[in-house]
Amino acid sequence: MTTVTSQEIALFRSQLADDLGAMEALDLIEDCEGDLEDAAMTLAIKAGQEPERANAEWLDALARKWRAVICEPEFRSSLLNGSIIEMMAHLKTMPTFPNILATPVLIYILKQGVDDFCEPLDALK
Repeated sequence: MTTVTSQEIALFRSQLADDLGAMEALDLIEDCEGDLEDAAMTLAIKAGQEPERANAEWLDALARKWRAVICEPEFRSSLLNGSIIEMMAHLKTMPTFPNILATPVLIYILKQGVDDFCEPLDALK
């Protein structure tokens, strides 16, 4: 289980105050007592997806599916500084990415460590 603290939720709220979808996701994470995977699963079902794995495995798989996009150099530096604003905006331009899941996916990557998450792509360069 990946846990998001109330302090981290407050930090993301300050970054994403103008994004109603992100606020909804953060409210749900808070309602789930910081359980990121549980909140992501609830949001996925709400978005019409039908996850067929355990919560933790499903969120990890979704993040890995988008690794090539998320680890693009022009966005990676922002993520390394703990900011998800630019990457959120970029993901929303992609019609196949479920927008409501951008917040939990990006928080998951920050919690895993951006460099660790992107390392498999770095090894290919």
